[in-house]
Amino acid sequence: MRLRHIEIFQAIRQTGSISAAAQLLHVSQPAVTKVLQHAELQLGFPLFLRVRGKLQPTPEALALESEVEKVTQSLQGVRRLAKSLRREPGQSVRIGAIPALALSLLPPAVLEWKRAYPDIACELSSDHSRELVQKLLMREIDLALTLNFSGHPGLTTQVLANGVLVALASKGYWPETELSQPLPLADLAGAPLIGLSSADPLAAKLDSYLENVDPAPRVTLSVQTYSLARAMVESGAGLTVIDPFTALGASTVTTRIRTLTPPLPITLYALTRGDEPPPHMLAKLLEIFGLRARELLERL
Repeated sequence: MRLRHIEIFQAIRQTGSISAAAQLLHVSQPAVTKVLQHAELQLGFPLFLRVRGKLQPTPEALALESEVEKVTQSLQGVRRLAKSLRREPGQSVRIGAIPALALSLLPPAVLEWKRAYPDIACELSSDHSRELVQKLLMREIDLALTLNFSGHPGLTTQVLANGVLVALASKGYWPETELSQPLPLADLAGAPLIGLSSADPLAAKLDSYLENVDPAPRVTLSVQTYSLARAMVESGAGLTVIDPFTALGASTVTTRIRTLTPPLPITLYALTRGDEPPPHMLAKLLEIFGLRARELLERL
């Protein structure tokens, strides 16, 4: 199948008719019919059958659909990359951060930075580390902020701060007399835990850390982000192990924080593409971001 065949195939699948597909693609109805007939002639089997006035895909078309979708997604990626390459540098910056940082450190740091660069347009987004790396490589963002990055040959890393994961629990979970002491890892043995179900590298690191506990903590509730884990603890759901930035934003009325021993270190990284210098105005943002991160970590 040629790319034009795939485009027509997708349009008919979306709309259910040749006339609607023509409208969607802004071409004539005979043009759609001609391309469809050419595709079916080349393939050697029909792609659609008319059933009660609508075109229904044949079994062969359904078998092709998953592969056609992959091609379509690749084409969309090419279009996004081309659009990014057309963007004039120096007029805007695009920043991506993992949810833990996007909801804690990023907003106040960007607001402070904007005072120095009020005319620069700024686009913010939030994704897990794996998606941020892909967006950087596809030039969809200029900067990624993440924790516990394992490295990539196409990216440059800058360490902004170092910290440790912490335990966050509902008020009353621990005796008040123990709050000033680190929580021994052994105390998590068999404990009901709010766990992270994400495939983020930091979640994998936490899983490896907890493997040293016997019996292992019982994950009674799984969530996608640390911010959701914090919200569950604030609601009285019990105990979780999360990043310090998310934990320090929790309500001091309903929650308590303890560091862990032995500690589980984490690093706050700024990622940029290795084949080009980042926009010069990002240096000030990273300075502000790193300073705010270190100030928060000192509170622990």
